[in-house]
Amino acid sequence: MYEGVVQDLIDELGRLPGVGPKSAQRIAFHLLQAEPTDVRRLADVLLEVKAKVKFCSTCFNVSEDEQCRICRDPRRDPTVLCVVEEYKDVVAIERTREFRGRYHVLGGAISPIDGIGPDQLRIRELMVRLSDGTIEEVILATDPNLEGEATATYLTRMLKPIGLRVTRLASGLPVGGDLEYADEVTLGRAFAGRRSADD
Repeated sequence: MYEGVVQDLIDELGRLPGVGPKSAQRIAFHLLQAEPTDVRRLADVLLEVKAKVKFCSTCFNVSEDEQCRICRDPRRDPTVLCVVEEYKDVVAIERTREFRGRYHVLGGAISPIDGIGPDQLRIRELMVRLSDGTIEEVILATDPNLEGEATATYLTRMLKPIGLRVTRLASGLPVGGDLEYADEVTLGRAFAGRRSADD
């Protein structure tokens, strides 16, 4: 334990996702040794991002404008909608350069243990987007874990009666992985999505 403001800094850094006590301490001491102008620049960017960045009014991706650049892009296919859990998932999919449709960010996944049900996600907003008949296919790109599977199953049950084409991202075993280390969900999805050995 350190004194006063140093411990306060370590505590605040430790509240960040993925930053444990040791990492928080390392970052804190890095900041203490950094030039004041570097620390001020970091502080200014943190304040600026909180002041300027909001969520897109259409898809709920992060944006500095009312609508994000993807929703504003007329070259994107308005008939295909990819539903993801978080805005970081949009970045991951965009990096592939394979998807040319639009997105809908749920803001999480169904997780009863964490007290997150369908009402805490942007499912209502998704249903409003689908009501005008423009969208023909909904791709469910939730994480391949129990929460992601629960969310995808829930959405599939809601969307199938509407008559939309509902698809899931293909998933399975990673190249170079070992079967003994694969979790049940991944292994089950690999079996369900198996294809002919001739492909």
